[in-house]
Amino acid sequence: MIWRHIASNFLTLLIVILIAVAAAIAWGKHEYTRPGPSALAACVRVAPGASLNAVSQQLAEQGVVSNAYVFRAGADYAGKSRDLKYGSYLMPPHASMAEIVRVITAGGPSTCGTEVVFRIGVRENSVILRDMDAETGVFAEQAKYNPASEPAPEVVTAAEAKPDARLRISVAEGVTSWQVVEGLKQAGFLGGEVADLPEEGSLAPDTYDVQKGADRAALLAEMARRQEAILAAAWEAREPDLPYATPEEALVMASIIEKETGQPEERRVVASVFVNRLRQGMRLETDPTVIYGITEGKGVLDRGIRASELRRRTAYNTYQIDGLPPTPIANPGRAAIAAAMDPEDTDYVFFVADGSGGHAFARTLEEHNRNVARWREIERQRGQPLSPVQGD
Repeated sequence: MIWRHIASNFLTLLIVILIAVAAAIAWGKHEYTRPGPSALAACVRVAPGASLNAVSQQLAEQGVVSNAYVFRAGADYAGKSRDLKYGSYLMPPHASMAEIVRVITAGGPSTCGTEVVFRIGVRENSVILRDMDAETGVFAEQAKYNPASEPAPEVVTAAEAKPDARLRISVAEGVTSWQVVEGLKQAGFLGGEVADLPEEGSLAPDTYDVQKGADRAALLAEMARRQEAILAAAWEAREPDLPYATPEEALVMASIIEKETGQPEERRVVASVFVNRLRQGMRLETDPTVIYGITEGKGVLDRGIRASELRRRTAYNTYQIDGLPPTPIANPGRAAIAAAMDPEDTDYVFFVADGSGGHAFARTLEEHNRNVARWREIERQRGQPLSPVQGD
C-alpha cells in the first residue's frame, strides 16, 4: 500500500510540474510576442561582438523588453541567438520581443543614432552630421562643413569611425556626372578608384546607404542601375506621340527640364513648351544647354552667357541647332523624367523667368514679349545683366 501511495503522490507531483512548465512556456510565448512595455520609440544599439546576454540586459535597462531571460530564451528558441548584427536600430513604440529579435538579426543600415550624410550638390558639396531623437524620430543636425574648403571637424571624423554609424551619399537632382565623381572622391569614408566618367544622365539622383570603405565604382554602378530602371519604367508608361525616338532622347529632355525649373509644379508645363516647340520645328532656345556646352558639365558658370557664346554654333547651343542636343546636360531626377514622359497639355511655346523663381508662359510671341519686358525691368532693378530669352 505504501508504494502505491508513493507512486500516486509522485504522479500527482509530476502532473503539477508538467502543468507548471506548460503554463510557464505559455506565459513565456505570450511575453515574447505581446506588445512591449515602451510607450516611446527607442534606439537600440548592438555593439560589434556583443553577446545576446549583454543585449538582453541592455534592452531590459532601456525599458524596451519586460524580461531579459524571456528575450534570450525566445531568441534561442527561434534559432537567432548567434545572428546578432551590429548597428543602431529604431524600434517603434511597444515593439514586441519577437519584432526586436527580427530587426537586430536581419542587419542592414543603421536606422537611428549617428548619421553622416555626404551631399553632392549643384553648387557645392557638404557633409552633415546628424543624430536622431528616438522619441520624435527626427534627425537633429550636429555639424556641417564643405569638404572642398574646410577641414573635417573632429566630431564628424569620430562619427565616421563608429562601426554602427549610418553613412549615406545623397546626390541632388541636376548634378552632372563629373560633379558626382568629384564628390565621391572627396568622401573619405569611401574606397576604390573611378576609371571612367559615367555617361551624362546615367546616374540616379537619390540617397544611398553605404558601408565604410565601400567601392566608389560599385556605387556608381548602383546609381546607373537605378537610373536605368527609372527610365525604363517611365518610357513604358509614356504618353503616346511624343517627339522622342528613343528613351535616351527622352532622358535628354528630362535633363533640360531639370535644369530649367526648380519648381515641382512647373515641370510638366516646361516639358509641354519644349515638346510643342519640337513638334512645330522651333528651336528649343534654352540657356542650360548653352551653359553645358561652355562648362562641359565641370562645375557651374558663375557669370552670364556672353553674346559671342550665343552666336557660336556648338552641339549644345539650342539657339543655333535644331532639335535636342546630343546628350543629357545633367542627371535628372525621377520627377523630371516623369514630366518628360507626360507633359502638360498646353499651347505654350514660350516661357521666361518671372522674378519669383518660377516662369511666365505664353502662347504667342506678342504675349511672350510682354512677359519679357516685365522680366527686363526686374533685371534692371536688381542690377543684373540681361539674360538670353526665347524669341530674341
